[in-house]
Amino acid sequence: MAVRAALAVLAGAAIVSGCVQDGPEVRPAPGQQAPLKAPPARALDRYAGRLSADLAARAAAAKEWGLKSVPLRPPPPPVRKPDIVTREGFEVDGHAEQGLPPVFTTVPTEHRIVFLTIDDGAEKDPAFLRMMKELRIPYSAFLSDYLVNEDYGYFKRMRDHGVALNNHTLTHPYLPALSYEDQRTEICGMQDVIEKRYGKRPALFRPPFGNYDQDTLHAAKECGVKYVPLWSEEVFVDHWEYREWDQDLHPGDIVLSHFRGPEDWQGTMPDMIRRFLDKVTAQGYAVARLEDYL
Repeated sequence: MAVRAALAVLAGAAIVSGCVQDGPEVRPAPGQQAPLKAPPARALDRYAGRLSADLAARAAAAKEWGLKSVPLRPPPPPVRKPDIVTREGFEVDGHAEQGLPPVFTTVPTEHRIVFLTIDDGAEKDPAFLRMMKELRIPYSAFLSDYLVNEDYGYFKRMRDHGVALNNHTLTHPYLPALSYEDQRTEICGMQDVIEKRYGKRPALFRPPFGNYDQDTLHAAKECGVKYVPLWSEEVFVDHWEYREWDQDLHPGDIVLSHFRGPEDWQGTMPDMIRRFLDKVTAQGYAVARLEDYL
């Protein structure tokens, strides 16, 4: 309704401005509406048509995938990116002084948006790819090579749909138990895999289990990593888990899930996405693309 009201105001302004132009007045036949002929009005008409078509497509997809309501659209990416700093209590010794990548669970924003991130790569469900494409839901993948190497093509299709493919190490070890060189091998090695298979070295890295130490961040920096996003909430196929005491969503929260299916869950990837979207939409949140804010 808000979109329609805004379009009506803009349309009125465009028509009024057109009426003050020189030339004979042309009236429509009785019962007909005059076509929008002024350039701004034609552009507005096309824009309204695109909005209407987009909403119809998303409504149809929401119905097909069994959602309770149509997911909200996020605002445009910010022109000026927010300042990302390490969350208090998540620092390592010399973190700021040595320019180590920031570790964070939430992106500073006033908009009611959250970011969906999905880890590992074990489940390769084609229905999930189709669902996310049809619903136009952005998300970020954090991949481990020992799982994705079974089907690199699946994640190439994901990349072709605009999904950023990020680093989650080669073999998903508990990094603090490894030497600096072994950690560097895990992180830089996965950077190499993603660049070779998908054409770009990622700037984002998530340590397995969310565990890291000073060596982890030094190795990540040396491997070209700029950001280390963790998470505020985790969504499963049958429940949510929360980091914060209030057990709720907040603007800019990063939500974690995993590429898992019936072998590990009592449900599928689309079942998990349905639970995720129903909750965030009901609470007035849209899903935005994490990389657009970094």
